Amino acid sequence: MTDRPYRVLMVCTGNICRSPTAEGVFRKMVSDAGLDGKIEVDGAGTTNWHTGDSPSRLAVEQAEKRGYNLSVLKARQITDRDYAEFDLILAMDEGHMNHLRRDCPTGARSELAMFLDASPDAGRKDVPDPYYGGAEDYRYALDLIETGCRAWLDIIRDRV
Repeated sequence: MTDRPYRVLMVCTGNICRSPTAEGVFRKMVSDAGLDGKIEVDGAGTTNWHTGDSPSRLAVEQAEKRGYNLSVLKARQITDRDYAEFDLILAMDEGHMNHLRRDCPTGARSELAMFLDASPDAGRKDVPDPYYGGAEDYRYALDLIETGCRAWLDIIRDRV
């Protein structure tokens, strides 16, 4: 076992809806479980469309209603270095997974997985993109993200 924290990267398209929500939810669950310092989480997008932007207003609002703080997060694009530094990279949908597989450098250490693979009871493979929707779309995405984060925390807890 190493003293280095287990590092998880949440990935969506622009890093302003799904992945920052997953980052905020997972960060709080890790803290609530007393695992600060043992598990770290970050988020990134497959594109640079929103680099430096805060999460979308509706993502922030829906997360706040459930006690998650996304206000300090800023969008960034995934880099080759991420594949070396993160233990687990979680894709929000199949398109993201295809991007991650295609761009993953040879010999990278990161495990790539679909975010909802840990939650087969979610009834779907992808977390739908709420970007063009309303509050109900963000709530539904948040429901799935909470489910996925709980499942991944149970899995990762056994790895740290």
